[in-house]
Amino acid sequence: MKKLRDILFYVITIGGFSILIYWIIFSGKSLEEGRGIVSNISERTPLEEFFNSLIDNLHHSIGLLVLQIIAIIIVSRLFGWIFKKIGQPMVIGEILAGIVLGPSLLGLYFPDVSNFIFPTQSLGNLSILSQIGLILFMFVIGMELNLKVLKTKAHEAVVISHASIIIPFALGVGLAYLIYKAHAPEHVEFSSFALFIGISMSITAFPVLARIIQERGIHKTKLGAIVITCAAADDITAWCLLAVVIAIVKAGSVLSSLYTIVLAIAYVIFMVKLVRPFLRRVGELYQSDKNLSKSLVALFFLVLLISSFITETIGIHALFGAFMAGVMMPANIRFRSMFTEKIEDVALVLFLPLFFVISGLRTEIGLINDPELWKITGLIILVAVVGKFAGSAIAARFVGQNWKDSLTIGTLMNTRGLMELVVLNIGYDLGVLNAEIFAMMVIMALVTTFMTGPSLNIINKIFKKDEEAANEKMYDLARYKLLLFFKNPEKGRALVRLANSLTRRVDDNTSITAIHLTSPQGLHQIDADVYEKEAFSPLIDEAQSLNRKIISLFKITTDIGDNVVNVANKGDYDLLLMNLEESIFEGTVLGRVLGFTTQIFNPEKLINTVTGKEKLIESNLIDNNTRLILSKSRIPVGILIDKDLSSTDNIFIPIFNEKDEFLITYAQKFIHNAGAQISILDQSGKSNNAIKERIRLIEHNAPNHIRNISMDYVSEDFMSKQNLIIVSLDSCENLFLLRKEWIGKTTSVLICSDDKTHQS
Repeated sequence: MKKLRDILFYVITIGGFSILIYWIIFSGKSLEEGRGIVSNISERTPLEEFFNSLIDNLHHSIGLLVLQIIAIIIVSRLFGWIFKKIGQPMVIGEILAGIVLGPSLLGLYFPDVSNFIFPTQSLGNLSILSQIGLILFMFVIGMELNLKVLKTKAHEAVVISHASIIIPFALGVGLAYLIYKAHAPEHVEFSSFALFIGISMSITAFPVLARIIQERGIHKTKLGAIVITCAAADDITAWCLLAVVIAIVKAGSVLSSLYTIVLAIAYVIFMVKLVRPFLRRVGELYQSDKNLSKSLVALFFLVLLISSFITETIGIHALFGAFMAGVMMPANIRFRSMFTEKIEDVALVLFLPLFFVISGLRTEIGLINDPELWKITGLIILVAVVGKFAGSAIAARFVGQNWKDSLTIGTLMNTRGLMELVVLNIGYDLGVLNAEIFAMMVIMALVTTFMTGPSLNIINKIFKKDEEAANEKMYDLARYKLLLFFKNPEKGRALVRLANSLTRRVDDNTSITAIHLTSPQGLHQIDADVYEKEAFSPLIDEAQSLNRKIISLFKITTDIGDNVVNVANKGDYDLLLMNLEESIFEGTVLGRVLGFTTQIFNPEKLINTVTGKEKLIESNLIDNNTRLILSKSRIPVGILIDKDLSSTDNIFIPIFNEKDEFLITYAQKFIHNAGAQISILDQSGKSNNAIKERIRLIEHNAPNHIRNISMDYVSEDFMSKQNLIIVSLDSCENLFLLRKEWIGKTTSVLICSDDKTHQS
């Protein structure tokens, strides 16, 4: 009845007031007399009117801008993904995406499409958005610099870094002397042109370099520390030089630029002496907060915007102000990570691709339509490589690095990428570079970035040492090698205790390697070493308390599952121990994961499990990363569901069929190495003599450490005394269907896969 009353009220209200509105509008027609109103009724059909309206809406500024952003993000992500798959930095693909959408390809072969999506009059809005993205990006780059690193490695880094700037700068000025007359824009002084060519030759792409170092696993070596420090020093020096060059170009002469330079120095002093202590104090006040408040975020954004405004106003570009604001942020790693996460995705995924396309729209490869112009392009690339690569390598060799490390440093410092585009676009906006030279320099940026990976591979191949190969061979001779994969460092402690119980008495013939992988999102490149130390600290502490040594492997990657599998398969390990994904078993571990608590118990799922329509182990327990590792790993895998595993004195092993025979091997290891008391529940049937014979053999050698029990013996009291349950992956669901009244209260569980499963 109430529902009918509500419907009646709705119909009367909507209908009545609609009639009232229509009557008022109809009556208002009489008010139009004498006002000269002309009817806008068109001779076109309603369908034509509709399509014309669609076109008009699309060419409205906001509609067109949204269409442009959609096209840019799709194409840039596609190209970035392709280049990532072939082992190149994503930035190369994103830059190429911009060139493809510009006049070099889309505008050349599909001019109508290009004019429809990127009409000239619409590029102003796109350019402004890209500049906002660059400001945010430079702010992030500033936050990723750790000035403490510069202090600890200052001597060698400053020598190498400044040599890698001044040598290519000088060669760039010399190159400008050769090409100025024929290729410099009209009315541009030689000094301005030469300074911009010089600075463009001197840039190193710090973000791309840092990512390459981490992906190749050399970030925690002495070489990695030196290269990171060189890149950081290079970044600071190059941006300061760029600020001076911009001041000179805008002022028109060195003398008239002195006022701008003096103001710039005053600005830097103000940021260091006043703003930085203020922000440090703010960071100290809020460092205990788990999340940043909106007021605090607003304060930091104000610092960023005001700093950018000041540097733009005094004539050294807003990007320098954004960079300095990032450097001045509180030094606390967690603090910076939280703030970076708020802006990094928007800056990198949304705004930066817009900048790449703006650069691509300015890059007309078709302008280089003469063999002579291609020779000049080749000369630019040669000067860039010789200046940066040779300058860095020679300086590194001079300060005492060996030839391999010196050449590696030179190769990495020759990486330019996005930072080069930033400089080139500034030069283009100031009118110092014309479209022809701009296109040549963009090609140089692409080539020098693309060649980094292959060059490093060649250097490593040439300098491959026999002693390194021998060391690797000796390392692989360990009889029992365990690999521990953890995500939560505190949960990793249990894996160390478990590994110790498996290998305690054969320590000399075993090795324990712990691997921790993390996503690059929200992690500062320069602070990776600090993050690694914090991640491994609980495991190392636990290993030291057990008088064991562990080898640590750390990597930043977006493909965590595949990387774990590669390490496990290529490292000749005997067993991989891992936790489930932490997010899956927050709260009441087994109750929530396996569906046995009264709140989420599902009879239909249980029926499907019993009838074989649905496997509980697949649908409820195993997360995607773990499934990937299980499917691709060629070695046995042990998955630990940890409920504060402190010891392995009492272990329960249920055996459900003949395939579970391999679990007896684990019983032997725990008895031999940890003196564990093993309780075997054999449900495999009377005909399985192989399992019974292996159990009898252990009883003969260790009569006080193993016993057969019946199902009646498995009670809640019995389970409360067990430290660990070991069950096979295939029989896991059988365990959890035995006694649902106590399974939710059970202890830690180790789910083991048989190596035969992976070899088949």
